[in-house]
Amino acid sequence: MMSTFRTAAGAALLALALPVLAANAPGADVQAIERGRYLATAGDCIACHSVPGGKPMAGGLALATPLGAVVATNITPSTTHGIGNYTLAQFSDAVRHGVRADGAHLYPAMPYTAYARVTDDDTAALYAYFMHGVAAVDTAPATQTDLPFPFNLRLSMALWNWLFLDKKPFVADAAKSMEWNRGAYLAQGLAHCSTCHTPRNALMAEQLSKELGGADLGTWYAPNITSDVNSGVGGWSQQELAGYLRTGRAAHRGQAAGPMAEAIDHSLKHLSDADLDAIAHYVKSVPAIRDKADTQPVTQWGKAGDELAAIRGVPLPQNLNRMSGAQLYDAHCASCHQARGEGSFDGSLPPLFHNSVTGRGNSNNLVMAILDGVERQDGKGSHAGHLMPAFRQTLSDEQIVTLGNYVQKMYGNPDVRVTAEQVTTLRNGGPPSNLIGLARAAIIVGVLVLLALLLWWRGRRRKAA
Repeated sequence: MMSTFRTAAGAALLALALPVLAANAPGADVQAIERGRYLATAGDCIACHSVPGGKPMAGGLALATPLGAVVATNITPSTTHGIGNYTLAQFSDAVRHGVRADGAHLYPAMPYTAYARVTDDDTAALYAYFMHGVAAVDTAPATQTDLPFPFNLRLSMALWNWLFLDKKPFVADAAKSMEWNRGAYLAQGLAHCSTCHTPRNALMAEQLSKELGGADLGTWYAPNITSDVNSGVGGWSQQELAGYLRTGRAAHRGQAAGPMAEAIDHSLKHLSDADLDAIAHYVKSVPAIRDKADTQPVTQWGKAGDELAAIRGVPLPQNLNRMSGAQLYDAHCASCHQARGEGSFDGSLPPLFHNSVTGRGNSNNLVMAILDGVERQDGKGSHAGHLMPAFRQTLSDEQIVTLGNYVQKMYGNPDVRVTAEQVTTLRNGGPPSNLIGLARAAIIVGVLVLLALLLWWRGRRRKAA
């Protein structure tokens, strides 16, 4: 249950494009509203709380989670369908503690576990923005969250919060620099980096001992971004990392796709240079975690090359599922990535070698890029185009396996494989969760234990009588 479940939010409007209501409205503070606008952009609120073509912050987006879809709510200042009646204290409880004004608990698909780090002053600025800088929408989303039992019982989140929610706001570390503290505050809080990049335990809580060590997000993989030289960003300069957060590209390093591209387009690219530098500075300080498969830096695998000579003059097989990797690459990839995998001449498409996507031990992002392509927004809420087209409807699972393994062999870590089971699973939305079955089994066991205790107590009473 992570904010990375926002992968369906690619076409949502950007926070900077939101209209500012009359700043002279009663109780409005222009500076607080604009500060709150910036903070809401840092928190990427609009990505989850808006639907493509819909009104900003009006909710309705279905966020895929391992337990089912969580539908984002209307968080405009509507007094009938939004949060217009919320007091500052109620707004703070919802944002930082996951409890609505009516006392119902939110699901941590809304990253309140990270927003708990936000200070009181910044929470007040966010409140001013949402109450006076967002247009009210007096309609409810067409659908509502309806998770299977027992997770439809929102009260169950009270126990989860008791176990895993740290309610303490961020406290600066006097031993660290101002830049480090600013970066830590943003990365741990509003930017909620850990929400996606930290692996989860069986109860879907972050494993803080593996902070930023990489995590599966259903279909995409949020990579290791610790300071490790092989697996993480230890070999990146702070300038390279800050530039990546701003543009989604880093030469000879990697490029953003999927949820990370959305986070950059909706949020990170709109932050100040100082804040992006601070985030990069902090991330590079996170203790290193190395993945065993990464025997060298993930950006140093592969080289330019092709197998055109082997397929020149060779007719295509009648069954196109029997096409070789070289044939599939030549037919579908070479026109953009060039025959030898060097990338596009204008630099918009990076080389396939010395690329973290093909160098990592997890090949999910390679498969997802082939299935769904790479889309970017223009910064104004409009679609900027496909950096890479989607081949979901063009290539079969068998063809994607063949093509993926060809790309890995030619340009990436040749020991990393793409499997048929992997492609089928990712095409269908990711692996199913066993948490529902475990929760139901735990309830049954609990009931049986309770019955056993009741029978034992009854027997003791009869014996005593």
